[in-house]
Amino acid sequence: MTDRELINLAIGAAGKAYAPYSGFNVGAAIECFSGEIFTGCNVENAALGSSICAERTALVKAVSAGRKDFKRIAVYADSEKYCMPCGTCRQMLMEFAPDMEVLCAKSGGAYVSYRMNELLPYPFVLS
Repeated sequence: MTDRELINLAIGAAGKAYAPYSGFNVGAAIECFSGEIFTGCNVENAALGSSICAERTALVKAVSAGRKDFKRIAVYADSEKYCMPCGTCRQMLMEFAPDMEVLCAKSGGAYVSYRMNELLPYPFVLS
């Protein structure tokens, strides 16, 4: 799968978002080393702490299907700036794949690429 194909899946997922409070629809597509793809969108709630980000939605869908071997994730929002995972998402993704590639896309389809350990160089770990 190409970067563009994975980003397009994230764009499609953003179209399913439920974001009546922020109006900021986000989509994500996480790719396993097996080639399987899981998508997710943000789902907001009036009790804001109950909301979930697109990245965590995709991650939870994959883990609940028994997958924990992640190659990369694409994150998209129709915004002027690149859509970056929040701190909570970074921590959760890091636990499964510290070297995962993270494609961060914005309006018009432009994107940048990072490694998870670049975005969260000092994760919380139990030792």
